[in-house]
Amino acid sequence: MLKKILLPTILFILAYGFWISPEFKEISAGVAIFLFGMLFLEEGFKAFTGGLLERLLAKTTDKTWKSLSFGIITTTIMQSSSLVSVITISFISAGLISLVAGIGIIFGANIGTTTGAWLVAAFGLKVKISAYAMPMLVFGIVLSFQKQKTLKGIGSVLAGLGFLFLGIHYMKEGFEAFKDSFDLASYAVAGYPGLFLFAGIGAAATVVMQSSHATLVLILTALAASQITYENALALAIGANVGTTITAIIGSLSANVGGKRLAGAHLIFNVITGVIAIAFISQFVIAVDWVSAKTGIAADNYTMKLAVFHTLFNITGVIVMVPLIQKLADLLFKIFPKRKRDIAEPLYINDAAIDFPETVLMSTKKEVWHLFDSAFELMAHGMNLHRHQILESPDLAKTIDDDREVIDFDMDEVYEAKVKVLYAAIVAFIAKAQSHIPNVFSEELFRLRNAAADIVEAVKHIKHLRKNTNKYMVSNNQYIRKEYNVLRLKIATILREIYRVRKEEDNSLAALELDELKAEADAAHDNINRKIAKILQDEQISPLMATSYLNDFAYSDETARNLISSAQALLSSHEDLIAEAAQEVILDAEEIEKLSDAA
Repeated sequence: MLKKILLPTILFILAYGFWISPEFKEISAGVAIFLFGMLFLEEGFKAFTGGLLERLLAKTTDKTWKSLSFGIITTTIMQSSSLVSVITISFISAGLISLVAGIGIIFGANIGTTTGAWLVAAFGLKVKISAYAMPMLVFGIVLSFQKQKTLKGIGSVLAGLGFLFLGIHYMKEGFEAFKDSFDLASYAVAGYPGLFLFAGIGAAATVVMQSSHATLVLILTALAASQITYENALALAIGANVGTTITAIIGSLSANVGGKRLAGAHLIFNVITGVIAIAFISQFVIAVDWVSAKTGIAADNYTMKLAVFHTLFNITGVIVMVPLIQKLADLLFKIFPKRKRDIAEPLYINDAAIDFPETVLMSTKKEVWHLFDSAFELMAHGMNLHRHQILESPDLAKTIDDDREVIDFDMDEVYEAKVKVLYAAIVAFIAKAQSHIPNVFSEELFRLRNAAADIVEAVKHIKHLRKNTNKYMVSNNQYIRKEYNVLRLKIATILREIYRVRKEEDNSLAALELDELKAEADAAHDNINRKIAKILQDEQISPLMATSYLNDFAYSDETARNLISSAQALLSSHEDLIAEAAQEVILDAEEIEKLSDAA
């Protein structure tokens, strides 16, 4: 409803402004070009990182100071706190970093984003940057049409910078032209009423443009043209800082509860920082004057002093809030609790991760493990065993032999709620992700989809196996009861081993252990006909029992193969798969000799 009202209102105001003022048209065009440049710049960095940024994020968030440093450095380089925020939300949503680490990154990004004001104030307003914009646009657009990913990324970055410079030029020219026809400074409001009024305007402008960078550039160009007062510019900068949280909030709408918690942290931090800046505005002005005097900034260089102010109040906010990170995280856990689910919903996959290849892979892998965990309990109950019996029993074979309790539940209903829904979400996410990620990652996504399919097939086999298991595990015929307990033991052992090896750090060792289980299952398959023939010959079971058992053995055999296959796919790392692919194309000595002979 709000969007339906807001968009027409904005369009009407813009149209009215174009009608009454050519200068307003030029300023608006400058803002639009600047925002277009921001989009180009973000796309360029997304193409250029190729997973590097995500790997750095995963490795540099174990301590608060590292999280802060990551936020500062990446935002300074990319000049986009929005991109850093969205990546951080995707990582938290995928469960790859903690909320505390994510909050640290957001705090750091707030400091990093202040460098944009310094660059514009020190360089953009003193040099005719339109002269630099044109060559950047020409080279950037040419390169952005190339097929090679790196060249395309460099082209987008250059074009983005060109559009940014061009946008600043048009904003500056528009405000300069305003001097002759309209004096915005005459509408200045002094004191705290002015602070709150212009902070609100700054926040609203940033919400509309979804870029505090664009708002700050607008403020700096207006200040340089003397169209707003220094005091009102400070208030606008405070408002822009609060308004920038809209990007994280919008990014969190498609994320899970973890992403929503981070967006909440971003909002709380920026609001508190804004309140501090307004409450102590006089002290900040004194501090800005002191820093300016020490660094050689002229007393009337208000654009540079605004950059100093922007940096000071953001650093102050971080200093105040860093000791409270854990308490803030605890508060957000209470505000956004995890919903109790009647059905298994995705925990890690969401659209927030879709543009970041390594995040897509890691979140998908974690989601398939989540599918395995949901299927684990269903398969255990299908074999009339409890999860704790499989995982904790010191003698699993004895536990199964002693246990003759049939667990009464609707397996079809639980399958629909706990497995099918989750599997459908995984398949849909992978289908969507494959159009967004490079081919080098597609093969692993394909394997993960197959792993999920194997888990679902295993559950279906257990559904078929359950009917006769319920019947024969309580049979008075000890021989058929024993054989069905062997099937239960085989499946329970595989489930327990997969659960154990997934926690091992050495994935290659885990894969070997699963190969041993697979070999044991193959050996049992080879011996089954002889075994059944023997107990039939001894008249220990009836031919009807033997037929049922052979069918059910096939189901258990397929269950074992599916589970082991899915686990091996999940335990393979991206690097292992790349090495395996490379090995497949390397010719061995015999093949080389054959090619030489043919030549």
